[in-house]
Amino acid sequence: MAEAKRGGSRPGRFARVKAWFGRHPRAVFGVLLALLAAATLGAGLLVGSWRSVCRDCPSVAQITLWEPKASTKIFDHDRKLIAEFYEERRTPIEIETLPEYVKHAFVAVEDKRFYSHEGLDYRRIFGAAIRNVLSGEITGGASTITQQLARNMFEDIGFEQRLARKLKEAKVAREIETVYTKDQILEAYINQVNYGHGWRGIETASQHYFGKAARDINPAEAAMLAAAINAPGRYSPFINAERTLKRRNLVLGLMAQQGYLPREELAKWRAEPLPETRFGGEVGKVAPYFVEIVRGILDGRYGSDLYNKGLRVYTTLDLEMQRAAEAAMEKGWENIETTPGYRGARYKTVMADKNRKKGNETPYLQGAFIAMDADSGDIRALIGGRDFNDSKFNRATQALRQPGSTFKPFVYATAIENGIPASHIMYDAPLAIPMSDGSVYSPKNYDPDFRGPLTLRDALRSSINTIAVQLGLDVGLENVVQTARTYGITTDIPAYPSTSIGAAAVIPMQLTTAYSVFANAGVQVQPRYVTRVEDSQGRVLWQDPPERKRVANEEVTSIVRSMLGTVLDNGSGYPARDPAQGGLPYSVPAGGKTGTTNDGTDVWFAGFTPDLIATVWFGFDRPRTIISNAAGGRFAAPVWGRFMRSIYTGDNPELPVPEPWTWPSTIVTKQVDRATGKLASEVCPLDRTYTEYYIAGTEPTEACDPFMGGGGLFGAPLGRPVPDTTIR
Repeated sequence: MAEAKRGGSRPGRFARVKAWFGRHPRAVFGVLLALLAAATLGAGLLVGSWRSVCRDCPSVAQITLWEPKASTKIFDHDRKLIAEFYEERRTPIEIETLPEYVKHAFVAVEDKRFYSHEGLDYRRIFGAAIRNVLSGEITGGASTITQQLARNMFEDIGFEQRLARKLKEAKVAREIETVYTKDQILEAYINQVNYGHGWRGIETASQHYFGKAARDINPAEAAMLAAAINAPGRYSPFINAERTLKRRNLVLGLMAQQGYLPREELAKWRAEPLPETRFGGEVGKVAPYFVEIVRGILDGRYGSDLYNKGLRVYTTLDLEMQRAAEAAMEKGWENIETTPGYRGARYKTVMADKNRKKGNETPYLQGAFIAMDADSGDIRALIGGRDFNDSKFNRATQALRQPGSTFKPFVYATAIENGIPASHIMYDAPLAIPMSDGSVYSPKNYDPDFRGPLTLRDALRSSINTIAVQLGLDVGLENVVQTARTYGITTDIPAYPSTSIGAAAVIPMQLTTAYSVFANAGVQVQPRYVTRVEDSQGRVLWQDPPERKRVANEEVTSIVRSMLGTVLDNGSGYPARDPAQGGLPYSVPAGGKTGTTNDGTDVWFAGFTPDLIATVWFGFDRPRTIISNAAGGRFAAPVWGRFMRSIYTGDNPELPVPEPWTWPSTIVTKQVDRATGKLASEVCPLDRTYTEYYIAGTEPTEACDPFMGGGGLFGAPLGRPVPDTTIR
């Protein structure tokens, strides 16, 4: 009976076991994995199997040479972080710089026998196997910190639940333990793993979660970082705060249980709040057009190393100037879009349309802004468009746009260089120029009236087109083109009469470079974006020194510079000085020129102080009228003025301002009659007298005619010494 009972019971038990295994195949895998790993790895009985499985495993030599991928940091000129380039966002740090409780947090939750095993924890392997059998599924792994590091170090090992992967991981882990000390392994681990949100490495995670360096975090923060790596997509305070809090407090409890945290402090650190907002949100969003230029400069030089070797790139950007430029441009865009008669799509309306087609060409009003250090060429601020995410086309460095009257200074510089003084009289009158195709070119002024005789200084001050065209023809259009090229314009400039008033398209950055010649009295500076690149150890890999070159005569450019000062102080550029528009105070020496193209399709202001050059442009990507009476003085000059005011004085008029330019010792000064361009005398009206500057030998020698009168030879209005607030 007993035998029959025993014989009858055995098949039933086997059937139940067989059925259980059939229902729980993953548990079978867990049992086999644990037993096989223990037998194979512990006793070394399957050396041949290891060799066959691990033909593609990294060698000891590869392990020794391994370095974690580290992001390249991009800094502004004051060493403020503005961007990162990376394959994996990471900043490695040395474990010795961290408080002891930081590394203890990771050991407590991930591998409590880390300091006693040799890469594999056999007790944990068997424990995991038992849990898997009891639960009927794989509920937890048995990987040590060293094993986790192995699969993070070498992507070929993989992450899927496969026996081959476990064997590879185990072999590499054992070899890691022969190469590195425990602290080196832990250091590599905390620098390698993912903490969520694309933040790899403890330093990057700490900066973004807590806004502080990893060396400064407290035990609660260390516990939260250790908690996150188990499931970065789940344990983030920004995704699920309640779940993250429970996990963090679990880690704190384990730290106390294992003797890493005084038990009397446990309640204190468990009460510590979680972070609610991300830090460093501005990183990667500041000056994106500038940062993309930097990427282009360095990508060809460093290739993949730019994204994974932890380089440190020091740029010329000034973060405060960039913010000031962005604020000024935003106000400029708003001003134009809210002006009656605006003819374009509004930015906010376009962006609200989720079905719109994206591309480099946008339907809304665009713009560009450049601020360059006059002495070095360092780009301090750069805006290449209104929205980098919507259009990555850089209008500051790539767009070809007609410059309008901002081109005129090259005409006047050519005249001064050819011995025609700024007091030379020319006539603002109707022009009819026969062209080779039989047509007649008749340039018009912004104002329909003609002013008659004007000095060159007053003609530039009031931006008179007819005089600029005549002057270009007088000095030779080929000579004007050559001047522009010498100063820095390399785009195609045909020798047409309309070229003198800005018909040939230019690139804003080239125009800015050319204006540096006026700011520096003949010395051109080339745009510079990067000052130096260092490796992760601080060794200098590359430096880019400033590029300065004398390209023009000091006397010529000093005179034109003073003429451009007149434009700004009481001419077409006056809105840049206008206090009512937040303009630049007269205490700051400056010069500049407005620009407006036909039908109001482009509006410009290009100007400078003794130490800063800036250019503003507004227009549509596909040229069309902005507003029927659009003008550079009306829309671009105030933006320039607000930017410059914020840099030099802000709301504090006591801030230091740059010293005025000095004149070359060879320059001759004379008191001149504005109506005639001749020397002033006691019989000339005082309100027509002003100081003019000359290259020796070009100054007038005759005194003014007392019978000229206030209306000039032809009765036309004379150039006025008082501010002319007409905007162009």
